[in-house]
Amino acid sequence: MRTVVWVLLLAIVAVVAATLLGGNDSVVTIYWAPWRVDLSLNLFVVGVVVFCIVLNALLQGIGALVGMPRRAREWRVARRDRTAQAALREALAQYFGGRFSRAHKAAQRAVAIQLDTPELKDDREFAALGHLLAAGSLHRLQDKARRNEQLERALSIAQRGNARAAEEGALLLAAEWAIDDRDAARALELVAQLPPGVARRTQALRLKLAAARLARQPGEALRTARLLGKHQAFSPAAAQGLMRSLAYEAIDATRDLDQIKRAWREFDANERRDAFIAARTANHLVSLGWPEEARAWLRPFWDRLGELTREERDVIARALALASDGIGPDWLPRLEAALTGFPQEPALAYAVGRAFAARGLWGKSRQLLEAAAADDSLDGVARREAWLRLAAMAEHEGASERAAHAFRAAAAIA
Repeated sequence: MRTVVWVLLLAIVAVVAATLLGGNDSVVTIYWAPWRVDLSLNLFVVGVVVFCIVLNALLQGIGALVGMPRRAREWRVARRDRTAQAALREALAQYFGGRFSRAHKAAQRAVAIQLDTPELKDDREFAALGHLLAAGSLHRLQDKARRNEQLERALSIAQRGNARAAEEGALLLAAEWAIDDRDAARALELVAQLPPGVARRTQALRLKLAAARLARQPGEALRTARLLGKHQAFSPAAAQGLMRSLAYEAIDATRDLDQIKRAWREFDANERRDAFIAARTANHLVSLGWPEEARAWLRPFWDRLGELTREERDVIARALALASDGIGPDWLPRLEAALTGFPQEPALAYAVGRAFAARGLWGKSRQLLEAAAADDSLDGVARREAWLRLAAMAEHEGASERAAHAFRAAAAIA
């Protein structure tokens, strides 16, 4: 196709030249005393064109000759730049391939080539990345001293060269390595140095969450986890499980009632409506010796058992069972209503049985605890505790055979 186009263009040029120059009888006279030269206009035009072509070629040749040293220097710089880039790519390939010693050497070679080439020294980002790769390789090799040295060089170069992306990457990597070193304070300090926009990125929030958990700061970890949840960094099920575990840590870290209330106020509405978190709080109150406060925590959930799932009712029931000592008569209507509404759930039977036993209603309690203890769907701990309660009641009544049977049944539960 290209050949056809050129043939057409040549044909057009030939036609135009024949039309314009074919019947041209004009003459060009050149005076150069004492000479005079007469030329046809056609020959003059052709001569001018040839002269311009020759002059252009001559000028280009002179320019090429004069610029040869510069081009040679540019070629040498380009070759060293390609060599440095190849060394950096090799370092990346070796790093991802798990050959960290080779990756470190390749990264060092890339940086050395750049430093030996004055024209490449201004590329601060390249140098910072080379030092970061070297630092990452040394981190994998557990050489912390040299790793920190390379990291400091990368940060210094990135800050001097205004390489924002490299600086942010260096801070994030440093925080991640601090977490690997179990240095929570250092990790939190590095995350705090991030610009506000970078600190809201998912990776930065993940590092902050890990550092807060490592530093045993469940409140800060919970707030960070909420931000991650808004960024959809977890699946809904994983987010719920994480929030619960962090709420558990926040509750377990408290040592008195005021601290528990303060931690509870820091939870958001969804967490305060979570039956699992409320049950964990009640269990912690019981362990601190406040069963009455634990029952007050469980009362709103017990009053709406019908709105809860089976798993939530089970965990609330087990929490009430632990907090049943000293239960007041105001709970009796609630307990009866629970039995009426959910007669086939052994966890509720176990909890109500223990509550009745605490109130001295041993006849009702024995029937419920025996049904719960015989139900294999109830967990082993609750069944064993039910048998032990039955044994204690039998001993109090003087029924030694029944007590022995209950003790044997409790011991038989794995």
